[in-house]
Amino acid sequence: MAEKTYFTMAEVTRKTQVPEYTVRYWEAKFRLLRPLRLSSGHRRYTQADIDAIFEIKDLVFVKGYSLEGARKALAAKRRQKKTLQAAAAVTAAAKSDLLEDIKKELRLLIKEL
Repeated sequence: MAEKTYFTMAEVTRKTQVPEYTVRYWEAKFRLLRPLRLSSGHRRYTQADIDAIFEIKDLVFVKGYSLEGARKALAAKRRQKKTLQAAAAVTAAAKSDLLEDIKKELRLLIKEL
């Protein structure tokens, strides 16, 4: 069976145990929470939206952050993740260049033999 791509508000509130009015309020406060809006006005959430709701819920209800503090913590986490991804990309590129250099050296050695 294919994994579901979009979820209704009812499904989200059931999964996250966060009331509808709180989810709607968080949409206004957190940029990373942007569900798809149908022409009828109904919201459709992705798994990324649900993950974001769980993160916000943990920061606010469990760790006691204010909404502003949670927003800043999430932004810092996203920046850190982007930095790590950029560093990984540079490392991968350097490894690729190194491998190409090794291949060239090996080809030259084979020609000499």
